[in-house]
Amino acid sequence: MSERTARTERAEATRERILCTAERLFAEHGLFAVSNRQVSEAAGQGNNAAVGYHFGTKTDLVRAIVRKHAEDVERLRVRLVEQAGDSTDVRDWVACFVHPFTRHLDELGAPTWFARFAAQVMTDPGFRPIMVEEALTSPTLHEVLAGMDRCLPELPAEVRAERYDMVRQLIMHMCAERERALAEATPTPRSGWHEASCGLVDAITGMWLAPATPPADDAGD
Repeated sequence: MSERTARTERAEATRERILCTAERLFAEHGLFAVSNRQVSEAAGQGNNAAVGYHFGTKTDLVRAIVRKHAEDVERLRVRLVEQAGDSTDVRDWVACFVHPFTRHLDELGAPTWFARFAAQVMTDPGFRPIMVEEALTSPTLHEVLAGMDRCLPELPAEVRAERYDMVRQLIMHMCAERERALAEATPTPRSGWHEASCGLVDAITGMWLAPATPPADDAGD
């Protein structure tokens, strides 16, 4: 192995160690409670500026973590969207929302931190655009939304938009709560990620199929 190759591999290993450490610290302590210096130290880097050297700002670090996971989630969703095809069954498209995220967490093994990290990113106005840009604007998600529209043509556009927001929040925070419980070794309602995922699909399917209350001026109030 050449010296150049060895340096490249060491740099890649260092980047991966920093990414994993940052994700864990952010998940456990919060995005603003953890500095780049603390990440560098926890990752075993003698140089406290290691994060800046390899990634840049904290925003760049957060983006790198999101992008790393988004690629795997997208890969899983592509397969499910292909299987759904032209389905007009709401449940098939809900599965395309839910299963890629939960399967990714399952594939990571235990423990995981990404669900808690992602939930914090989504609720922080400064970092939320990163999650939207990197994970919530993928081509397959547009296909899932189009599939849902075909299943529920009578649902008003504003109700669709509202329920999509509900879906995103429910998936993100229920997974974060389950991940937290697993990390603390406390009981969970479902035995595994697959079972938890099926529970989410059941609940979200029911939400999509729920009737929409018409506006007050159209309801005779």
